[in-house]
Amino acid sequence: MARAKNAAKAAKEAAGGGGAAGKASRVNNMDIKCTVCMQCFPSTQVKAAQAHAESKHPKSDFATCFPMCAQ
Repeated sequence: MARAKNAAKAAKEAAGGGGAAGKASRVNNMDIKCTVCMQCFPSTQVKAAQAHAESKHPKSDFATCFPMCAQ
């Protein structure tokens, strides 16, 4: 029983939490940057970057706009 409680508590703390304690894990780093217009996107928003490349830069492909995301 105690092991299950401790495991649940550890999982909750690792998830980020609320308030000042989990702020560091909630902040997104802006690692994805368009090389054409220099707009930045959080590292978790690759689909938004793809939509940006298609709508804002139709003459360039995704790999040209975001070479750091090219697989």
